[in-house]
Amino acid sequence: MLAYLKLDRLVKSYDGRVNAVDGISLDIAKGEFLTLLGPSGSGKTTTLMMIAGFEEPTSGVIELGGEDLTRRKPYERNIGVVFQNYALFPHMTVQENVAFPLRMRAFPRAQQAERVREILDLVGLLRFADKHPRQLSGGQQQRVALARGLVFNPDVLLLDEPLGALDKNLREQMQVELKRIHREVGITMVYVTHDQTEAMTMSDRIAVFSHGTLEQTAAPLEVYHHPRTRFVGEFIGDSNFFTGRVDSGAPGRVELEGLGPIQADADACRHLAGAPADVLLRPERLQLVPDGATLPNRLAVKIGVIVNYGDSVLIIGDTGRQRVRIRIAGAQPDAVREGATITVGWRPGDEHLIARS
Repeated sequence: MLAYLKLDRLVKSYDGRVNAVDGISLDIAKGEFLTLLGPSGSGKTTTLMMIAGFEEPTSGVIELGGEDLTRRKPYERNIGVVFQNYALFPHMTVQENVAFPLRMRAFPRAQQAERVREILDLVGLLRFADKHPRQLSGGQQQRVALARGLVFNPDVLLLDEPLGALDKNLREQMQVELKRIHREVGITMVYVTHDQTEAMTMSDRIAVFSHGTLEQTAAPLEVYHHPRTRFVGEFIGDSNFFTGRVDSGAPGRVELEGLGPIQADADACRHLAGAPADVLLRPERLQLVPDGATLPNRLAVKIGVIVNYGDSVLIIGDTGRQRVRIRIAGAQPDAVREGATITVGWRPGDEHLIARS
């Protein structure tokens, strides 16, 4: 991949001892939608602020289109930023807010009007051009902030948890809108969030942060189905983790601690032969095993809690050694009731093995 925006061994230390960002390296392609995902304090927002120029790296290099931006001021970078709190000017109309970056860059007045009209049409706010921010809903205000970040044709658009203040339905609508706008404009976007659903639905790739370092950078489905570390597997999606050891003599055989042997994917086991491993099973991979049915891997689970979501059922149970989460699509089966013991199973390859550190 040819890097358009390049972060090379970025470090940010605030007290000289603890690094908020500790050696981050990322290559971001032109036109890519990359999400920086992680819990609070993981370094994702600090990384974004260094790209924007609001924080200066302690060490490392930031390049955009082959040019070194590391020590340039924010106004010397052609980068747009959208914040969670929108940062709109309350005394200005929508079109005045959107035109503000053009005025600061001394765009010709005639071009300003045309460009503002184009961008308001893109975000669906053309008929609100003369309104003030207080007259708009939260979602509409967010679109104004997005339009202002795009209006001057930045090389990169940075978005710092921009949907965090919106309710669930509006947040989902804005996710669809952001993807549409990204597709139409083709701009490079770097998006910060702690919300795994936002990251999974919108991103070309996800960079997972933890304690100032990168755990994994990959496409959403790769991160979900093949997490590189246990942290990634637990942070993204529901998970069941079992402790085991890969048999060096029997291909695909893994001995689960306290639960006995299972048959896993032989190819996945080959590089871990004889080694301890964390075995990941996503809840939706576990199936109810009816009487007489055969699946090579089985667990008896006593049901503790049942959560109905309408389109699926989450079962939280216990094997006697550890808790297990099972997700079943559709309505709740008759055999699934609190206190009952059920048999669940999975096929070799439904699991994912991670080398234990």
